[in-house]
Amino acid sequence: MQAVDAASAGTFRFDDKITINRMAFGAMRIVGKGVWGEPENRKEVIATLYRALELGINFIDTADSYGPFISEELICEALYPYPKNLLIGTKGGHTRHGPDIWRPIGSPDYLRQCVLMSMRRLKLDHIRFWQLHRVGEDTFPEVQFEAIAKMQAEGLIKHIGLSAVSVSMIQRASKFFKVVSVQNKYNIANRESEAIVDFCEENNIAFIPYAPLDQGIEFKGTVLEKIMKEKQASARQIALAWLLKRSKVIIPIPGTSSVSHLEENIAAVNIKLIDEEWKSLDMEGKKIWDQRKKNVKLYL
Repeated sequence: MQAVDAASAGTFRFDDKITINRMAFGAMRIVGKGVWGEPENRKEVIATLYRALELGINFIDTADSYGPFISEELICEALYPYPKNLLIGTKGGHTRHGPDIWRPIGSPDYLRQCVLMSMRRLKLDHIRFWQLHRVGEDTFPEVQFEAIAKMQAEGLIKHIGLSAVSVSMIQRASKFFKVVSVQNKYNIANRESEAIVDFCEENNIAFIPYAPLDQGIEFKGTVLEKIMKEKQASARQIALAWLLKRSKVIIPIPGTSSVSHLEENIAAVNIKLIDEEWKSLDMEGKKIWDQRKKNVKLYL
């Protein structure tokens, strides 16, 4: 069996002191159903976080809204004191009112509370990488960006990213701080953020795609199924391999609360798609997206 190491995916550099492996870990799934409450198997979650580091993961993506708060608390419980090369990125700006219920809030006071409380839960004296989870509609974006820039100037946060944004919103935010990352939904069959990926690549901005494989896609008779069989790999592994080849600024963050599922995800770094395979998947995905987008609610 081929050894699995997240470093095989290549690296992305945030600055001279922070370089991460491009296969990372998303910590949304380590909490309860509906991204709400405690996980069903806390012991397995802790083991999964340990195992992630053993497999070469050195970037974990989380948010204060996962649980809420529980994802950050579990990461701290499992991994503190943190290895020097581990980057924990968290997010704020999303409130929770129950399972699968999300409400963005952009009040400067609330965003400041998000940062300070994440620091407390993660036992950090500052957040090295913080993302605005959503640009709240309750407050002008520039007011939010100004508040975030102020926290950066104070040393509460170092690097700043955005989530679920358009190119124009990235440009607006860039007037206040350097945008180092964008986290949008993107996968083979969801191309809503195609232009954003291109913009990030042109400007060396990390693109962190969530939902690496849309649920409900029919594989039978597809190019994806053919390549799955040829590579003896799962659909998710092929989808992750496609993302890694799509752009050198893409940092996939597949998430799970299971050690075995984690190992399966990270093994995608060993799947090498040749150009012809990648292009075939790309064309098939675009066709699926063209067929589906009339029924997709766009956020851009």
